[in-house]
Amino acid sequence: MTSLNVEMLAADATEPITSAGNAQLGIAVLAGIAVIVLLITRFKLHAFLALTIGSLALGAFAGAPLDAAIASFTKGLGSTVAGVGVLIALGAILGKLLADSGGADQIVDTILARASGRAMPWAMVLIASVIGLPLFFEVGIVLLIPVVLMVAKRGDYSLMRIGVPALAGLSVMHGLIPPHPGPLVAIDAIGANLGVTLALGIVVAIPTVIIAGPLFSRYAARWVDVPVPERMIPQRVSDDLKRRPGFGATVATVLLPVVLMLVKALVDIVVDDPENRVQRVTDVIGSPLIALLAAVLVGLFTLGRAAGFSKERISSTVETSLAPIAGVLLIVGAGGGFKQTLIDVGVGGMILDFSEDWAIPALLLAWLIAVAIRLATGSATVATISAAGLVAPLAADMSTSHAALLVLAIGAGSLFFSHVNDAGFWLVKEYFGMSVGQTVKTWSVMETIISVVGIVFVLLLSLVL
Repeated sequence: MTSLNVEMLAADATEPITSAGNAQLGIAVLAGIAVIVLLITRFKLHAFLALTIGSLALGAFAGAPLDAAIASFTKGLGSTVAGVGVLIALGAILGKLLADSGGADQIVDTILARASGRAMPWAMVLIASVIGLPLFFEVGIVLLIPVVLMVAKRGDYSLMRIGVPALAGLSVMHGLIPPHPGPLVAIDAIGANLGVTLALGIVVAIPTVIIAGPLFSRYAARWVDVPVPERMIPQRVSDDLKRRPGFGATVATVLLPVVLMLVKALVDIVVDDPENRVQRVTDVIGSPLIALLAAVLVGLFTLGRAAGFSKERISSTVETSLAPIAGVLLIVGAGGGFKQTLIDVGVGGMILDFSEDWAIPALLLAWLIAVAIRLATGSATVATISAAGLVAPLAADMSTSHAALLVLAIGAGSLFFSHVNDAGFWLVKEYFGMSVGQTVKTWSVMETIISVVGIVFVLLLSLVL
């Protein structure tokens, strides 16, 4: 366990900053979340400001002194950004290099050249899953949708038959697989092992993406038949490049951090000796920071230089990759502040009491809480961060594998039924040229399938591990 997690767990173990009873705390939590939901949905306030105000409102409703509530919020914001801020930045740099160098297009073109007919939906889900590893969901959509539209147009495929698998691949990566912000923050809050979470996340993600992608797309194509909106087909990035990276080098670069983190998890399980030299080496190279940093440094050559970028062009690409994530960092940080406020007012103890009284399995309880916050706020990241803060005490006596499954249960719940309060809903609607009803029948149902199938496989794994 990292020193950061030790410090966070120590902080979480302190006495609550209020002596409110469970009833008052329950009302305070509902009121705090209601404030956040109202500010985001009714007043269209940025999620960072909404989370900040909601955290202070939560403390006030719980009867905590204002200065103590402010201290809790700032402590949570600082520790969260310290834990995942650099990782989000490195992921953004790798994603930008992948997009601007034409590496993403190279992966797409190579796989599509070898797929046709019935194999095309499976090819699309594979492309989206590989590309979705280092990219934020919104960036992945912007990158992949032109490909989806071109494939559907040139191959005369149903748009939903091709598009739903691509969206499923991106969404599953976003909700379940680190280094995406939501899973990273949940891992940090719960104190789960990142390598084990990554490994189990892949085990859950594979059947989930198959069911929600290629299989569900058959029905989605029957329910919604829309023509390809040609106005949404832009020029691809790589069309302006003289050359682009090779397929093998691009895939190897994208998968490098995943491989390093999985190697660390495997060595930790097999060797299980902190003094062993091999384990000490893999603990370093398999840490998220080093794994992602290694991928970025390798990508400067395998992606940037391979595309013919000058040193100045590479520097510019890195610089421009960081600006768009400022909002993400602020939201994630404020979500961490909200999480810490939940913990410090004593909500964790309340959740423990309720879970004992209701006899609800911890994994299912975590999923239900994430579902409720997702439906209310429309944000998978906010749902993941808030739910992780609420159920973190449940992980205190859990094994390494079950703590990882708790993270995945939260991630699955955070994807449930995307609707009109989710920016992703409108992004998909506009790109595919669908009505609100058609978007609900396809995108919203697909997200619900991912969430439900995800928690089913998490619960099945909990019976085995």
